Amino acid sequence: MEPISVVLYQNDARTAQLLASSLSQHFESVHLARSHEELGPTISRNRAEVLVLDMEKSYWGEVERLHQEFPTLSIVCTHRLADEELWAEALNQGASDVCEPRQDEVVRSVMREHAHRAAA
Repeated sequence: MEPISVVLYQNDARTAQLLASSLSQHFESVHLARSHEELGPTISRNRAEVLVLDMEKSYWGEVERLHQEFPTLSIVCTHRLADEELWAEALNQGASDVCEPRQDEVVRSVMREHAHRAAA
């Protein structure tokens, strides 16, 4: 397991649990934030290096705010209907990637982002 901390903030509790279970197979520290109010403290408390953020649950501009507040945090956004426009906007705000909230896609994106950070 890689020694990094991941925080999940997802709209659907079932999706959050499935993603947490999948990510826990690859990363030793996976934490759930259940509200906007918990998000910042959960990232800080767990020294998260990656955030998996549900864009459907988040307000517009949250990626940019989090990127400014936590400049070393990699933000992987999820959205059920992610398209090129949404992807481009999220990247412009500081996200690392945007994918559908499916286990294989999220795990692959988080692992890719972690590999990029380790290589830097």
